[in-house]
Amino acid sequence: MSVESGTGAMRAEREAIVAAARSLFQRGLTHGSTGNLSVRAGEHVLVTPTGSSLGTVEADELSLIDLTGAHVGGPKPSKEAFLHAALLRARPRATAVVHTHSTHAAAVSCMDGLDPDDALPPLTAYFAMRVGRLPLLPYYAPGDRALGPAAEEKARTHPALLLSNHGPIVAGASLGAALDAVEELEETAKLFLLLRGLPTRPLTAEQRRALADPLN
Repeated sequence: MSVESGTGAMRAEREAIVAAARSLFQRGLTHGSTGNLSVRAGEHVLVTPTGSSLGTVEADELSLIDLTGAHVGGPKPSKEAFLHAALLRARPRATAVVHTHSTHAAAVSCMDGLDPDDALPPLTAYFAMRVGRLPLLPYYAPGDRALGPAAEEKARTHPALLLSNHGPIVAGASLGAALDAVEELEETAKLFLLLRGLPTRPLTAEQRRALADPLN
């Protein structure tokens, strides 16, 4: 199927991306022109375009890339489209990627002394189920394609990543699953910051293992 002939067939995916974008924006999980979403569409990937706001982007404004991150149709994609392609390559069962600059997760990404292999403790069962362990990637400037290989390597074993001084990015088996995970990550980051300096009781290693998604 050509890119042109696939436009109509992608209508459902386009509308799903716009609905998810509106939801993220209206609930304050993105602001301004931050954040981007993508969904597999056959051999290609639909992704929000560069400079767009998730509060106003329209279905016909979405970009189309391939799994190398190359632009193949529509407006110019987000400068982080290559990152979406990297996660989808690393996770063949994933169909969607959500990246936000949500306030509390971004705040945690700026903190010193985090465990780079496990940036947030498993404070709730839902975090353990939907996110699992959260690796913290080193800082890269926005759009720096050197982030791609680092993200792809970590994403092979982790569906969610935290980008230092930036924010979270999550791959999911569906767009809904990716949205649930990125929201759970944000809520856990909020709890983590609220509880700083207080004694906490995270899930034990055994409790965490019992809740782990075997597909993650």
